[in-house]
Amino acid sequence: MERLEIRELECFLVLAEELHFGRTGERLYVSQGRVSQLLRSLERRIGGGLVERSSRRVRLTPLGERFLTGLRPAYRELSDAVADAVADARGFEGELRIGFQGTADERVTDAIDLFQRRHPGCVTEIVEIPLCDPFGPVRSAEVDVAVVLLPVDEPGLVLGTVFSAHQQTLAIPARHPMSDRATLCAEDLAELPLIGFGGPAPEYWRRAQAPVSTPGGRPVPAGPAVRSLQEGLTLVAAGRGAMLLCRPTASSYNRSNIRFVPVTGLPASRLGLVWHRDHETARSRAFARALTDAAA
Repeated sequence: MERLEIRELECFLVLAEELHFGRTGERLYVSQGRVSQLLRSLERRIGGGLVERSSRRVRLTPLGERFLTGLRPAYRELSDAVADAVADARGFEGELRIGFQGTADERVTDAIDLFQRRHPGCVTEIVEIPLCDPFGPVRSAEVDVAVVLLPVDEPGLVLGTVFSAHQQTLAIPARHPMSDRATLCAEDLAELPLIGFGGPAPEYWRRAQAPVSTPGGRPVPAGPAVRSLQEGLTLVAAGRGAMLLCRPTASSYNRSNIRFVPVTGLPASRLGLVWHRDHETARSRAFARALTDAAA
């Protein structure tokens, strides 16, 4: 293939969004004729037509649709690489707001320290986000990135590094008959109300933290819905139900009126770094790299 011309690719990407030569020219600050010229040049390089143009509408050809599908992620990666190189050369400035749920584990704090050493000109702000709303602060740009409990299946959100896989434990009242058990199995969840989360968290996420049935199909009684970890543990201590927690979170709380018993037969609890695709920056990508490198 002949020498790649970035301007031709940019023109095609904008035209694929606008499907209008005039609006494409306005976005690129060029004339409509220049848009046509760039498109024709790209089509010659490709060896086929990418756009069909009539007096009433503009649309992509089947070749154009396939080319667009492959070009979009590749162009984004190229743009990100250039932005990251510029940021590395100039040094990061400004602020990176990092959200976390519950407790910030050692992997997260190590990543923050590594990021600060790599980019001393960038200030990090650490923000606790509600357990009942893991994705809201990311969508509203209250935080730039967030470490949240999985699963994540949200339009517009990017899932980066997945880490901290741990066995789940059940927080139960110390006076409950099962509190002296060394371990519990997932089927035991059917024996007592399970405290879950209310608020704006999506249903699939809430069910992952508080299943409505055991792996064997037995229904799990629903306990109260809470908005925070402290609220949930207070209800556990009051005998209102039990609550699933990952092992590191459980180990950080030592209460005489609560027991934390490991549970077998459940998927491991995992954390993931998320950010909004529309708010992505070189700083957020650099923190994602730091989080990956913190375990190396």
